[in-house]
Amino acid sequence: MKKALFVLLCCVVLLSFGACGGSGGNSGQPTIGVAIYKFDDTFMSYTRNAIQTNAQGKAALEVVDSQNAQATQNDQVDSFLTKKLSAIAINPVDRTAAATIIDKAQAKDVPVVFFNREPLPEDMNKWNKVYYVGAKAEQSGSMQGEIAYDYWTAHPEADKNNDGVIQYIMLMGEPGHQDAELRTQYSIQYLIDKGIKVEELQKDTAMWDRPRAVEKMSSFLAAHGDRIEMVFCNNDDMALGVIESLRNAGYFQSGKYLPVLGVDATAPALEALAEGTLLGTVLNDADNQGKATFDVAYALATGADPAGSGWTITDGKYVWVPYQKVTQDNYKDFQK
Repeated sequence: MKKALFVLLCCVVLLSFGACGGSGGNSGQPTIGVAIYKFDDTFMSYTRNAIQTNAQGKAALEVVDSQNAQATQNDQVDSFLTKKLSAIAINPVDRTAAATIIDKAQAKDVPVVFFNREPLPEDMNKWNKVYYVGAKAEQSGSMQGEIAYDYWTAHPEADKNNDGVIQYIMLMGEPGHQDAELRTQYSIQYLIDKGIKVEELQKDTAMWDRPRAVEKMSSFLAAHGDRIEMVFCNNDDMALGVIESLRNAGYFQSGKYLPVLGVDATAPALEALAEGTLLGTVLNDADNQGKATFDVAYALATGADPAGSGWTITDGKYVWVPYQKVTQDNYKDFQK
């Protein structure tokens, strides 16, 4: 009898300690739900790490992989809202799905911070507790174009057929994604504005993916061969895939070279800059995007004004993190 009573008392003590906890941390911290469109995207893995690092000691996070499926992400958002989390941060699979997410969050009065994939302006204006953290894609496109311009004007041998025209390949990210569309447009527009003539040999999507880029570039080489004078890629993963394909075709040895440009300045891209296989990239600042995403979400989760989070809020809803050019001249400044 005494033994049974002792066991019962132990259980009561253990339960009382457990009751002090709960999802949100054992110190009254808010819990923030974070949904990433897919974990195996290199850039988003850096952003996710930055969010988690900045949350330490301040908030509990529930971070989920949406596996590049909007239906999966919708279910994850529903789960966040059912659990009554303090705020949610969403990297949407499909930017046009933001409206539905906002409506659901507003019904539960749970603030939302979208990041890296910008919702449509009309959706951002649906509610005053919706924010966006990202970078202006047109800036990255223009910087990519600037790197291309500097190389073209400094290296007359880049004009293989001496016609004064850049014959180029464009490898895009996800169709309809604002970063893909704007990087594609502004990189070439920069050259045109500088008076450079251009000819698009082919444009296709590799969905931000390195293996797909290897496959696409192999087909481009088969179709166009030495006519290709430059390759623009909407991100570094695709640029690295292009480089792999070119290497397989005998480039980057015995003086055979083709300039390739990317965006993001990931660690593997910086290595490619060091070895001379990547002409240039543009820093898409994952560390600061992750920090800003957490800071704004944390402010909303704790009832504070995001304007006091240390970031400039543009138009009452947007935090813009600037890009930076990264070339073979300055890549060491960006290595960690």
